[in-house]
Amino acid sequence: MLKTANRRSDDPMLLLGRLDGRLHHSTCADIFLARSRLHGATALASLASVPIAVRDLQDWIAGRSPPPRASEGLNDPISVAALFHIALTADEDASDPLGRATLNVLRTILDDRADAETYGRDDLAHFGPLWRKVKAAADAPFPSRDLEGIATRVFELVELTQQAANSDSDVVVIDGRSWDFPPRTRDRNWLIATAVPRMFHRAGFTTRILPSLVLLPKFLPPSTAALAQTFENELAKITPAALRELDAIERASAKLVDKASVTKRSKAPLLSRLQLAYPGLQVKAITRLLGITPQGARKLLTTLER
Repeated sequence: MLKTANRRSDDPMLLLGRLDGRLHHSTCADIFLARSRLHGATALASLASVPIAVRDLQDWIAGRSPPPRASEGLNDPISVAALFHIALTADEDASDPLGRATLNVLRTILDDRADAETYGRDDLAHFGPLWRKVKAAADAPFPSRDLEGIATRVFELVELTQQAANSDSDVVVIDGRSWDFPPRTRDRNWLIATAVPRMFHRAGFTTRILPSLVLLPKFLPPSTAALAQTFENELAKITPAALRELDAIERASAKLVDKASVTKRSKAPLLSRLQLAYPGLQVKAITRLLGITPQGARKLLTTLER
């Protein structure tokens, strides 16, 4: 009781609740969630030792470039395309209709599965089955719905992934002799981090999955108590930044195309909102997303440029 009474107004847990509440009433919640997926994916990429920027993902989604690190990252431990595909599956079965809608919009623009197969087929084969195990284990009920309860679950997932790694050795038979080759060592903490936003939702900290809540450090601390403190420290950085971003999105949205200046059938207001999340959308992506002709897409872009 004393701890609750002494909480400051900028306490990270209170700010997380404020963010979650504002998203239920903001007309820009869809744009925020779309951006949140990109922020979360860049954090996961950093954990997986394939650092990228949000702009790199936006260029790929907009159709201006192939997946990030598609050429220069040939020796990367994982393809960014495969990582992003796995990250998107983290909340594809969520009950939140707005979250599903924003994911559907993204997948109308970008075929993440096809790109993952093209650029990271081996990574999907390696990490896909393990991700399904991690996701199922992350969804199990929490004995204690607090930060240390989530930290305990993280350490359980670490043990789960280590067991899977130890059982994945290859056996090759040559002239009747068997050889056991240990699997290539791959960092799996990013895979566990993918489930952290889902665990915060399952534990009751948020009413919907917020994909940017990737709170795991590169190297785990030695205890659940230390990891719980790490969660709180990371929230102290992430939640104020997220609230500022929501403010900025709402201000930018207020400056968009005036609906009164276009016809009721015009898709310019919708496209202008989409470009807040995915700037620089190309004609092909706009055509597929809005169901219009390439000529109509070019006309819309001209309207927005004016």
